[in-house]
Amino acid sequence: FSSASFDSTVRLWDVERGTCQSTLIKHSEPVYSVAFSPDGRLLATGSFDKAIYIWDIARAEIVHSYRGTGGIFEVCWNSRGTRVGASASDGTVCVLDLRK
Repeated sequence: FSSASFDSTVRLWDVERGTCQSTLIKHSEPVYSVAFSPDGRLLATGSFDKAIYIWDIARAEIVHSYRGTGGIFEVCWNSRGTRVGASASDGTVCVLDLRK
């Protein structure tokens, strides 16, 4: 389980124990959206800092990043886990192809 936070962090939780396993720190503004890839290995995070980060969960490291033109309100994956869609506060929508 993951949670987005207004303190600009993302937390990964152990649901059975109810404990925080890891805190992902990179965003500089509140994080509005998080989404796991279909295989559960990657996590997309979107923030009002206009950034989308794709994290490798096992290593807690960023493997892809993108800066948009507006605060990111929503991120989602396609069914194959090869693309991430995002919507922003300025009305833009972007699709990131992670195969490139």
